[in-house]
Amino acid sequence: MSPLVAVVGWIGAAVLVSAYALVSMRKLASERAAFQIMNLAGSAALAVNSAANGAWPSTSLNIVWMAIGAVALFRIRWRYR
Repeated sequence: MSPLVAVVGWIGAAVLVSAYALVSMRKLASERAAFQIMNLAGSAALAVNSAANGAWPSTSLNIVWMAIGAVALFRIRWRYR
């Protein structure tokens, strides 16, 4: 595994855990775009890392997680128009 792929994976994990922690501590609302963007970015980074390592179940999970985040962002955008 390349060092860049490893760094991308660690950053993705940190972003996802941070998003979860912020919502759990009520510092960030799950209905906010910032939370969904953090989930989308973190899962994209982990999907890259997982795919590079041939971890296809994890890659698939993170692609689904990305899709959920994208749909949520779309709904947030249309709600506040």
